[in-house]
Amino acid sequence: MGREQWKKIWIGSAGNMVEWFDWFVYATFAVYFADSFFPEGNETANLMNTMGIFAVGFFMRPVGGWLLGRIGDRRGRKAALTLTVTLMSASAILIAAAPTYDTAGYGGVAVLLLARLLQGLSVGGEYAASATYLTEASAPGRRGFASSFQYVSMTAGQLVGLGLQIVMQRTMSEAALHSWGWRIPFIIGALGAAVVFYLRRSMLETEVYAESGAAEQRDRGTLRALWRHRREAFLVMALTMGGTVAYYTYTTYLTKFLSRSAGMEKSTASLVSFCALFVFMCLQPLAGLLSDRIGRRPLLITFAIGSTFLTVPIMTLLRHAGTFWPAFGLALLALVVVTGYTSINACVKAELFPTGVRALGVALPYALANALFGGTAEYVALWFKKAGAESGFYWYVAGCAAVSLVVYLTMRETRDIDLGRVGTGRPGGKRAEPSGAAGTTSVTPAS
Repeated sequence: MGREQWKKIWIGSAGNMVEWFDWFVYATFAVYFADSFFPEGNETANLMNTMGIFAVGFFMRPVGGWLLGRIGDRRGRKAALTLTVTLMSASAILIAAAPTYDTAGYGGVAVLLLARLLQGLSVGGEYAASATYLTEASAPGRRGFASSFQYVSMTAGQLVGLGLQIVMQRTMSEAALHSWGWRIPFIIGALGAAVVFYLRRSMLETEVYAESGAAEQRDRGTLRALWRHRREAFLVMALTMGGTVAYYTYTTYLTKFLSRSAGMEKSTASLVSFCALFVFMCLQPLAGLLSDRIGRRPLLITFAIGSTFLTVPIMTLLRHAGTFWPAFGLALLALVVVTGYTSINACVKAELFPTGVRALGVALPYALANALFGGTAEYVALWFKKAGAESGFYWYVAGCAAVSLVVYLTMRETRDIDLGRVGTGRPGGKRAEPSGAAGTTSVTPAS
C-alpha cells in the first residue's frame, strides 16, 4: 500500500474509533446511570429501560443509513464521513448534560432519547461510509486487509471506553460513579469528535468514486437505484443477521452478563472484556489478509459454523466462570470465532454494489438488520433473564448464526471483483456481471 492509501485508512479509522467510542460507552456505563433516569422498579428493570433507549438508537440507523448513504453516493464519501462525526459530537454533549430524574423528572429520559436518535442517525451512516471508504481506498488485492481496520477502530473505541471505565472504577467510589462520574466518557467523546471533524475536513476522496462518474448519474444514491440491486440488499441483511447478534453478545453485553449472571465483580468483568477485545482487535488485520488470499466465504462459513455449534456451550460455561482466567479464555474463544465475520463483512458488502449506489447499498440493509437483531440483542438477553429462562438467549444467538450459515454456503465469492465494474456489464474476467433483473449484480466465483 502507498502512503496516500495509508493516510486515507488512518483518517477513516480514527474517526470510526471516536464514533464507536461514543456509541458503546452508553452501553458500557449504563449500569451506572440507569437508576438516575429510571428510579422505580428493580435493578434489572431499570437496566432494561435504559437498554430499551439503546435499542431505539438502532431503529434510527436505517434512517441514517438512507440519509447519509444517499449523501455518500451523491456528494462523496468525505461529505458523509464529516457529517456523521458532527452528529455524534452533538449527541455526546446531550448525554453528558442530561438532567437526572431528581432534577427534571422524565425530562432527562427525553434528552437521552433525543441523543440516541442522533447517534442512530450518525452510526447508521458511519458504518457504510467508512466501509465504502476503506474498501475503495485500498489496493485491489488488499481490500480485506484495509477494510478490517473498520473493526480494528470500532474495537479500539470500545477498548478506550472499557479502559476508561476500569481506571474510573479503581480511582473513584461507587457512589461517585453513579452520581456524576458516568458523564466523563461522554465529555471525552464530544471532544474527540471535534478533533476528528477537523481531520476529516482535509481527507481525500477515493479514486474509485472520483473516477466513476457517479457524481453525474441522475439516480445515484436513490432508493430506485438500490431497488435494481435488491437481491444484493437482501443478501446484506441475511449475512449480517448472525454476525451482528454474536458481535453484540460478546462485546457490549458480555460485561453485564459476567457481572449479573456469573456473579463477577464489575471491575473483573470489565477487565475480562478489555483483554479479550484487545486480542480480538489485533486479529482483525490478520484475518483480513487471509481473506485476500483464500477468499471471503471460507472465513464467513467458519464463523457461522463455530457460532452455531459453540454459542450454547460457551455461554453456559461463562455463566459458571467465577474467576478471570476461565472467563477470559471462553470470551476469547467466542471472539476468535466472531472474527471470521467482523474482519471482512465491510468489504464483502461494499464489493456487492456499483459505485453510484455502494454507500446506500451497504448502509440501509445493514442498518435494518442491526435494528432488528443487533440493537435488540441485549434487550432480548435481559428479557430471557427476567423471565427466568436465560439459556433461551444462547439458543437465540445460535439460531441467528445458523440462518446466516445458509446464506454463506449459497452466496458467491466477492474477493476478485473490480469495484469500478460492478454492475456495469463491462468485461473484466472474473468480475461482477449483470444477470436476472436489469442492473442486478451477480458475482462470479473466484478462481
